[in-house]
Amino acid sequence: MSETRKEELAASYPEKPAPTQHRIDDLLHRRWSPRLFEARPVEHEKILSLLEAARWAMSSNNEQPWRYLVFDSRDAAALQRAQDCLVPGNHWATKAPLLVLSVAKNHWGNKNVPNRHAEHDTGAASAYVVLQAVELGLAAHQMAGFDANKARVEFHIPEDYTPMAMIAIGYPYQGDLDSLDEKTKDRELAERSRRPLSETAFAGKWDVSFE
Repeated sequence: MSETRKEELAASYPEKPAPTQHRIDDLLHRRWSPRLFEARPVEHEKILSLLEAARWAMSSNNEQPWRYLVFDSRDAAALQRAQDCLVPGNHWATKAPLLVLSVAKNHWGNKNVPNRHAEHDTGAASAYVVLQAVELGLAAHQMAGFDANKARVEFHIPEDYTPMAMIAIGYPYQGDLDSLDEKTKDRELAERSRRPLSETAFAGKWDVSFE
């Protein structure tokens, strides 16, 4: 990345809008996954708003298989246990004032019939959480890097539920990026990219680009 481009990104931080090829909604355009947060707590009403957004996500047969465990300063011991479930590479997330663990129910209702859509639907609900965070002036970063077995034991998650992702949430960092170590600064200012649509959207049959 050129120094000029790096300076441009630093000037706009913590905003890092997606370099889209086609028009998308502003919430989608602005959403990204920072690793730095302000220390101040997220207000209880805003946490409820995030959970309400998930509540209204779509799901197969309206099963609503998602569950969320919420960890913030109201229970410092539980927040510490959630932080202790993170892998070393996600240690940065221990600075987030709010962690939310998404969990998927594996079977339909009380039946012993697997719900193969449960993880998909839980992901959809979590996308609602993340987008609602943007609308509330917050930032969110979903992580696969946590010890799911440890979380199951620590938080008494029943056997029929699968821990899916730990989500770090907080107010975007507003400090001087020059005060950060170079590795952290480079990660925060890295260019955003995605595969082209030609690799992910097909017309009528596999590998025929929709574009």
